[in-house]
Amino acid sequence: MKKKIITLIIALATLSSCEKFLDKRDPTATSFDEFFNTEEDLRRVVYSSYLDAFMGPGERRLLFYMTEGRSDNAYARIETDHHMIIANGNMTSNSALAVYYWNLHNQHIGRINTYLANVDVPYVENESTRQRYKAILEGLRIWHYFRITEFWGNVPFVLTPVKLEEATPPVTPKAEILDKLFEMSEDVANRLPENEGTTNAYMFNKYSFKTLVMRYALYNGRYELAARLAKEIMDSGKYQLHPQYASLFNYQADKTNKEFIIKFDMESHNNSATASFQHLAPQYRTGNGQSYVVPLKALVDSYWTLQGRPIDNCPLHSKQAYELNPKLNRDPRYEASVFGHGDLFNNEKIDIYDAKSAFYYQNLRSSRSGYWFKKFVDQADAFRTGGNMHFPLARYAEVLLTYAEAKIMLNDIDELAKSCINQIRKRAGLDMTVADVNLTAKSQQEWIALIRNERRTELAGEGLRYSDILRWKTAETVLNQAALGHMRLNGAGQSEVLKIEDRKFLNHQYLWPFHESSFQVEPNLVQNPGY
Repeated sequence: MKKKIITLIIALATLSSCEKFLDKRDPTATSFDEFFNTEEDLRRVVYSSYLDAFMGPGERRLLFYMTEGRSDNAYARIETDHHMIIANGNMTSNSALAVYYWNLHNQHIGRINTYLANVDVPYVENESTRQRYKAILEGLRIWHYFRITEFWGNVPFVLTPVKLEEATPPVTPKAEILDKLFEMSEDVANRLPENEGTTNAYMFNKYSFKTLVMRYALYNGRYELAARLAKEIMDSGKYQLHPQYASLFNYQADKTNKEFIIKFDMESHNNSATASFQHLAPQYRTGNGQSYVVPLKALVDSYWTLQGRPIDNCPLHSKQAYELNPKLNRDPRYEASVFGHGDLFNNEKIDIYDAKSAFYYQNLRSSRSGYWFKKFVDQADAFRTGGNMHFPLARYAEVLLTYAEAKIMLNDIDELAKSCINQIRKRAGLDMTVADVNLTAKSQQEWIALIRNERRTELAGEGLRYSDILRWKTAETVLNQAALGHMRLNGAGQSEVLKIEDRKFLNHQYLWPFHESSFQVEPNLVQNPGY
């Protein structure tokens, strides 16, 4: 049995790096040494490692916008996509998703460890090329470990290919791993080029990698570091807010804006067709739309008013009036991000209550909430089998919000922090005669509520909400509520709300379980409490 376990570990951590030889240059190659010899081989493994991190545009279990379904922002209707299971609090140590994500990240780390151990082998014309690719691989490995520690906490931390005598590495405390990752990140960033290339623009440069590290510094309460990195990215002058918020998420500006920092562009996945229309749009006469993940009422209600006030604290209209008409005096980011009952879709009026309509909320491929994401849904894709959209895995708006949040959490709210929020709000189109954050004094708790909601609405549909409610420790509140949809008045003048499902979240679910099968391979793992 022990021999089988060791064999499996080596297969996962080392030999997977040679699987199919990543579309190897020489199809007759039969060993890693034979495959990994040239600069082109090195480029191939770096590209394949990026593909490991981004995955394909059709993989719904991993796509950033699909993960909104894990949170109070959205509902994901397909159980095998995993997001519904997480949001419902049904994840256990026997859930397939527990082993799927664990093996996915660890296999990729094993590949990268093997590449880095052999990075000096391939012949390159210019040594700087090798060092750039080495830094990119190290950055990707850091990214995987950031993800693993976020979800599992204390894990084995391995930076070399697995050897026989190290087949079952010990568990390292999360804090110790993070200390090392942030230390390594500084060195990696300093060895990356400052500018992205004309091709391979998706690959890390100094500032796109710093953006990634900034994100996880914020997630892990390293606020001084998060603020410093955000400031460095701002001071670089390489990125800026695009003038029109809505055009970032369709073909108007997806390829031309200067706001996307970490890019999920066509080249990053070998130009395979994108599928965001199919995944997010309503069922349409072409059959493309599947409504796999759709917004919830909780997200819709989180859009504050045009004056930057919560809908339950605005003297202009009642909360019910705002709930019944989400476009009433609302933050323009709502209409740029979400559409639903009464809106036009390809010149057809959406009626979610008409049983004869393709938009009828009870149809399998319609939205059970009565809402859809407008982000990443371009009507040009309605009549095509696939798209060619570029997506942001990180954009400049997040940098501004991160600086502001980090300074708020440090209770050191300077003029730049306020300016960052105002820049976001002004670009969104809010009425800055009221929404300017300089106009009223606020307590730290009021600042926290403001920045958290600003982050939610600015980044809605972009895959960050689940991580936010975990790190803020608000999941136990927001995921212990029913998932609700569209609200209307019935014949008696009483409000009725579409109810999709009840949800639950237990305190131990801030960490994920290790799958029971993982203990057979890695007996040093310690199951997280509650599982």
